[in-house]
Amino acid sequence: MEYFLRTARLGFRCWRDDDLALAMELWGDPEVTALIGGPFSEETVRARLAKEIAQMREYGMQYWPIFLLDGGEHVGCAGLRPYRVEERVFELGFHLRRAFWGQGLATEAARAAIEYGFRALRAEALFAGHHPRNEASRELLLKLGFVRTGEELYPPTGLMHPSYLMRRTEFQI
Repeated sequence: MEYFLRTARLGFRCWRDDDLALAMELWGDPEVTALIGGPFSEETVRARLAKEIAQMREYGMQYWPIFLLDGGEHVGCAGLRPYRVEERVFELGFHLRRAFWGQGLATEAARAAIEYGFRALRAEALFAGHHPRNEASRELLLKLGFVRTGEELYPPTGLMHPSYLMRRTEFQI
């Protein structure tokens, strides 16, 4: 498989129109989506896939699908989205399939996306947020070097989510 970005264990590629089955394995899983507004119907997952593809065309970024280099199994997605484009601030995000939780893959994928954002996309800063009950994401964002900046309403859950920022000047990878 052709990957535009690789880590020690992961390969990143762009979502394609024929990736609905992969998208359903990820965003159709109630455990994966429990803290991001799910569970999602096939129609919602189809719309999300189309949005990811459109963001790649328009902005050169998306939450890219990621795969194990050893065997090619689909792990989930990780990447960037437009956040405050005019200020070159992008949003970091990652969603992993349940079978891959607790293996350090989110950290590995997030580091690659951060580096890509600052180096290839010339981001000035990266934003991230998480569900208030998602302790694993909180710990990961702090470990990566993000600084808590407050809370922000996340419409899919209707809750105020803790929010974080990493500025270009703090980029240490």
